[in-house]
Amino acid sequence: MTTHLHFTCNVCGAANDARSDAFGRENANCTNCFSSVRVRSMVRLLSLYLFAGKSHVIKDMPASPWVKGIGMTDWAGFAERLPEKLDYENTFYTREPRLDITNPPSDRIGTLDFILSSDVFEHVEAPVERAFQGAASLLKPGGFMVLTVPFGFDDETAEHFPELFKYRILDKGGRQVLVNTTRDGRTQEYTELCFHGGEGATLEMRLFSQNSLRRLCREAGFSKVTFHGESDLESGVIWTTPWSVPLVAIR
Repeated sequence: MTTHLHFTCNVCGAANDARSDAFGRENANCTNCFSSVRVRSMVRLLSLYLFAGKSHVIKDMPASPWVKGIGMTDWAGFAERLPEKLDYENTFYTREPRLDITNPPSDRIGTLDFILSSDVFEHVEAPVERAFQGAASLLKPGGFMVLTVPFGFDDETAEHFPELFKYRILDKGGRQVLVNTTRDGRTQEYTELCFHGGEGATLEMRLFSQNSLRRLCREAGFSKVTFHGESDLESGVIWTTPWSVPLVAIR
């Protein structure tokens, strides 16, 4: 039975009344800032891990300018608000302020208290281990990463292009085709491409498995990995499926 649920958006602070069947991972169901369950879960976990298990709306977070963190192409709705409370900078792969998580600059190593990364690691070119290692290297001991990626429950991550080396994406007959040259000189073509953000936008390189995510974090140097599939009605975080919930990895 569909019911109406009341919540306070932890991004903008607006009161909301939403249908219980509207809480999909990506549904924009805050009527003020249009936040989704995924982005509200990021804010909730950031608050819980920084402020002794308390879930705050951003505007009510204790001002903590000594707490330093970065986002990785974070959603503007919370990226624009967090600097009012924390020493936070949103970074990007293709524009300034630029950060390549697979090869972070030496002056950032060991400087961060937290990293926020929402649906980015599935787009990193293989080997994806470098991204987890780069994230761990940026954090201080005890620092943490809040991470979301689409994932399933197979034993291993499914790499879509396991021999990716030198590649181009071409338009052939009105469809996008990835043409890859392997390290040993073979040519491969892939036609079943998955883009996030629309055709030709950001290419999905893999579908993670939950088991692989835990292993990749541990091998990169994270000491504790916790998947957070619990709901928090007050913050508007309601998980209706067990797949692709956020995780927190502590350095």
